Amino acid sequence: MIEKFVKNKFLNERPTQSVTAAALIISLAGVASRLLGILRDRILAGQFGAGDTLDAYYAAFRIPDLIYNLMIVGALSAAFIPVFTELIAEDKEDEAWKLSSGILSLQIIITGFISVLLVIFSPQLMKLVTPGYTGSKFDLTVLLTRIMFLSPFLLGISGIFGGILVSFKKFLIYSLAPIFYNLGIIIGAVFFVKYMGPVGLAVGVILGAVMHMLVQFPAVKFSGFHFKLVFFQALRNPKVRKVLKLMIPRTLTIAVSQINFTIITIFASTLAAGSLAVFNFANNIQSAPLGLFGVSFSIAVFPTLSALATQKKNSEFVGAFSRTFRQILFFVIPLSVFIIVLRAQTVRLILGSGKFNWDNTILTFQTLGLLAVSLFAQSLLPLLTRAFYALQNTKIPLYIGIVSEIVNLFLVVVLIKDYSVFGLAVAFSVSSIINMLLLLIFLKKQVGTIGGGDILRSTLQIVAASLVGGSAAQFGKYLVGTRGELDTFVAVLVQFLVASSLGLAAFSLTAYYLRIPEFFQLTRSLTKKVFRMKKTIGEDTGEVSGI
Repeated sequence: MIEKFVKNKFLNERPTQSVTAAALIISLAGVASRLLGILRDRILAGQFGAGDTLDAYYAAFRIPDLIYNLMIVGALSAAFIPVFTELIAEDKEDEAWKLSSGILSLQIIITGFISVLLVIFSPQLMKLVTPGYTGSKFDLTVLLTRIMFLSPFLLGISGIFGGILVSFKKFLIYSLAPIFYNLGIIIGAVFFVKYMGPVGLAVGVILGAVMHMLVQFPAVKFSGFHFKLVFFQALRNPKVRKVLKLMIPRTLTIAVSQINFTIITIFASTLAAGSLAVFNFANNIQSAPLGLFGVSFSIAVFPTLSALATQKKNSEFVGAFSRTFRQILFFVIPLSVFIIVLRAQTVRLILGSGKFNWDNTILTFQTLGLLAVSLFAQSLLPLLTRAFYALQNTKIPLYIGIVSEIVNLFLVVVLIKDYSVFGLAVAFSVSSIINMLLLLIFLKKQVGTIGGGDILRSTLQIVAASLVGGSAAQFGKYLVGTRGELDTFVAVLVQFLVASSLGLAAFSLTAYYLRIPEFFQLTRSLTKKVFRMKKTIGEDTGEVSGI
C-alpha cells in the first residue's frame, strides 16, 4: 500500500492541469517551508543574536548564492523551461532529454570549475565583499564561504531537476524541495553547531542542498530523464545554443538584481556589528508573502503564459497576466499593512529568544517596516519578469534592472551615513518600486494592453479594504493593552492574535461589501476544492487563487 502510494503520488505524479491547483500546491508547500524558515531564524537568533557570527554567516552566503542565481536561475526561468516545454508539447521527448542532459552537463562542468577557483581565492574575494570585517570575524567569513561554495554546485543540479518537473507540471515534489533545504539548515544549527561551532551552520547548508537535490531525483528519473556527461556535443545542440542565447540577458538581469544584495553586504559590513544580520532577519520575515504569493503564483502561471505567447493568443495572455497580477495584490497588500502595524509583535514572536535582545528587536522591526512598504512591488516583479520571458524578451528586464540598481546605489550612498541600516532598507524599497513600475510600463508597450482598468479598479478596492483592516488591527493592539504587552511570549502572542484576527475580519467584510472580484474568486476556488470539482487548464488559465 505504502509503495503504491509513493509510486503514484510522488514518483509518477500526475501533471497539475489547473493553474489554481498548481498555485495552491506551491503555496501550501511554501507555507511549510516558510514555517521552517521562521523556526530556522528563531534558532539562529536565539543562539547567536544579531552579532558577528551571523554577520559572517550571511556574508558567506553572498557569493555562492550569486553563482547559483547566475548559472541556474537565469537558465531555468528565461530559457530552459520554455524551450523544454515547447519540445514536450511537440512530442519531441528525445530532443527534450538531450537538451536537459546538455544543460546539466554544462552546469556541472562550469559551476564546478568556478566553485573550485573561488574556494582558492576566497580571502581576496571576501576582502571586496566585506571590507569592514577584520580579524577573527573576517577569518570565519572566509571559512564559511569556502564550505558554502559546494552549495551552488548541488543546487545547480537540483535546479535543473526542478525545471524538468515544472515543465511537466509536476509541482508537488518540486514544492517539497525547499522544505528539505530548510530542514538541512535547521539540523546544522541545532546539532552540528554543538560539535563544530559556527562551521556547523555552513555544513547544515550543504546538507540542505543535498536533500534539496535528492528529493527531486526519483520523480525526474521516473519522468524519463537520462543523463550523459557531454560538453562539445552539448554546445553543438541547436536547442542548447538557443537556451544559452536566451539566458545571457536573463543572467545579466539577475546579476544586476544580485548586485543589490551585494551592495547591501558591502555597506553593512562597515556598520555596527549585527547590521547585516538585522537586515537579513527583516528581509526574511517580509519575504514570506513574497514567496507564498508573488513567487508561487508566478511559477504556477508561467507555463500557461509561455504556451499562450507561443500560440500568439494575445488576449488570453493578457487575461491570465491581469488576473494573476490582481490576485497577488489581493493577498500581498493587506499582508503588507498587517506587517507594518504588527511589526514589533511579529519580530518578537519569531526571533525573540535567547541572545536576541530588545535592542536587536527594535532595529529589526524598524527595518521590517521600511522593507514592507515595497512588498507589493517585490511580489509583482517575479510575474512581470516572467511575462517578458514568456514573450522571449529578456533584454527589457535587464535594462530596467540596471536603472533600478543605479537608483539603489545612489540612495545607499546618500542615506547610509545618517540612517545606517535603515538607509539600506529605504534604498531597497525605492529601487524595487521603480523596477516594478518601469516593467509594467514597458510590458504595456509590448503587448498593447495589460488590463489596466481592471487592475486599477481592483487595486483601489484592495487598498481601501486593507486600510480598514489595518485600522482594525491597530485598534486590536490597544484593546489588549499598551503597557507591558511585549514582556512575555504569551502576552505578545495574545496581542498579535487578537489584532490580526480583527484586521482579517475587517478586511474580509470590507472586501465582501466592495464586491472585490478577487475575494469571490478565492471563496469560489476554496469551495470547489472542498467539493473536489476538477477543472482543466482551458477553464482556469486566469483564476489563480492560492493560500
